[in-house]
Amino acid sequence: MKSISVWITSMRLRTLPLSISGIILASCLAEYNGYFKWNIFILAILTTLSLQILSNLANDYGDGIKGTDNNDRIGPERAIQTGKISPEEMFNAIKINVLISIGLAFTLIFSAFGVHHFFLTLIFFLLGIASIVAAIRYTVGGNAYGYRGMGDVFVFIFFGLVSVCGCYVLYAKTIDHVTLLPACTIGLLSAAVLNLNNMRDIISDEKSEKVTLAVKLGGKAIKKYHYTIVVFAIILSTLFGILYYTSPFNLIFFVAYIPLIMHLRTVQKNTNPKLLDPELKKLALTTVLLAILMGIGHLL
Repeated sequence: MKSISVWITSMRLRTLPLSISGIILASCLAEYNGYFKWNIFILAILTTLSLQILSNLANDYGDGIKGTDNNDRIGPERAIQTGKISPEEMFNAIKINVLISIGLAFTLIFSAFGVHHFFLTLIFFLLGIASIVAAIRYTVGGNAYGYRGMGDVFVFIFFGLVSVCGCYVLYAKTIDHVTLLPACTIGLLSAAVLNLNNMRDIISDEKSEKVTLAVKLGGKAIKKYHYTIVVFAIILSTLFGILYYTSPFNLIFFVAYIPLIMHLRTVQKNTNPKLLDPELKKLALTTVLLAILMGIGHLL
């Protein structure tokens, strides 16, 4: 039982709701236009969860073998860091998860496109491979993009554009402009979650030579960057509400702005990176809330 609990902890379950926020939002947009299908929704959720778990395991492995996860780190202890899981065991788990992700992605693509949309099938097959590679290469390897300050870009692309726009295409078999602003909103807030994580770990990352964007910009500049992407996400979501307005219920997602603004005030006043850790959960759950309310509001 202890072994199972260790593996569950290493999967970092608290990160999973954020990963499916784009899928939920895209599914609501698809339902509004009459394209929603339950089998695609369930498979998209399972595929996304599998990819997020793969990313978490790979992150534990990459940071663990490089010594980035050490006693200076503020966040929750990692499995390799504590010795509860060996690097070899983690690497084997990653390989198994890759196979699961490929299987789920293949099933999702076939369920969505069948044999009638070869071009879309090819594109999404390549996107699936890219998603798996991106999940692993964040910290694994000598040229990991998470060590070169590129994490925010990849999170914006995969958590925002691919998650929302891509999932909508799975339903509708076509791109729709209605997905663009929501995709950018979720992408920016997801990047903000990663940035907050890097702000929390800025001291230990700098010591370990993990060059995140926070390490590159420094304490003051990274705060300004954080304010910018969160505020820009608020602006884009507001613009979405105005452009596609049909009733006051469309704007129920404005409720999520309250915790976002409170979060920005907390970050502004913060002088101790350790105290940013609770904000991670708040910001991630607020992003999920915003996605759900944007989707439901669009349906009302």
